[in-house]
Amino acid sequence: MNKILIFGVGLIGGSIALSAKKSGFASDIVGVGRNQDNLNDAIKLKLIDRTSQDLKKDISEAHIIIIATPVAQFPIILKLIQPHLSSHTIITDVGSTKTDVIESAKQILGPQYSQFIGGHPIAGSEKHGAIAAHIDLFKNKNVILTADQDTSFEAKQKIEMLWKNAGAIVSNMSHNDHDKIFSTISHLPHLLAFSLVDMITHRTNANKLLKFAASGFKDFTRIAASSPEMWKDITLANKKFILEDIQLFENQIKLLKEAIEQENTKKILALFENASKTRNEWSK
Repeated sequence: MNKILIFGVGLIGGSIALSAKKSGFASDIVGVGRNQDNLNDAIKLKLIDRTSQDLKKDISEAHIIIIATPVAQFPIILKLIQPHLSSHTIITDVGSTKTDVIESAKQILGPQYSQFIGGHPIAGSEKHGAIAAHIDLFKNKNVILTADQDTSFEAKQKIEMLWKNAGAIVSNMSHNDHDKIFSTISHLPHLLAFSLVDMITHRTNANKLLKFAASGFKDFTRIAASSPEMWKDITLANKKFILEDIQLFENQIKLLKEAIEQENTKKILALFENASKTRNEWSK
């Protein structure tokens, strides 16, 4: 039985708390956050047992500390917890970028970096806050862990167990591979959705456009309702790979634009057929 301290009891942090309680993995779950109303919701919904009244004590007694805040807050939290860490405490995170997190953890934790293991659950929705948490969020979903040669065996073992008890499928990869992959399949799609909706808001006929928008628009732009703060942090944290993907997408849009201008039906059809085939095969 473990005492778990969670920084950020939102959709992800709250759902981890629920699954850890249900599986018996945790005996005491303590929440920390900036929004007292959200923490009150977390207690009412029984996501956590209590909020921290003595943070230094809770840090030193915790078996696992989970950082589930926007990634820009990670260095602040790591600096806060480092002086009070016990040798038995394992630290993990749920951020959508990993290189920046690993670099901060190495720099701030020093010799205690072996107690840290980066994590990223590939689950969630555009909803956020404690009220969005649910117990099956991670069931049959991928979770990426970014252990390296310095990560302790105990940290790997315990965090893998945390996620497997939540029903997740655990994989391991380097932080660099993680950031490159998720720039393409997650970060770029979010930026495109945000950009399309923002473009519409600046149109003089925005209300009319949205009035007639149907399921296709709704499906494509669903993720534009995600947390702006979280995605601002992700965008800047994974700047290198995101800029590379934006350039590739600009090239792709240019090819399509030229084909439309030239009324080149062969090129347009080939592009659409290739995309349709890939999407259909992936979704089987």
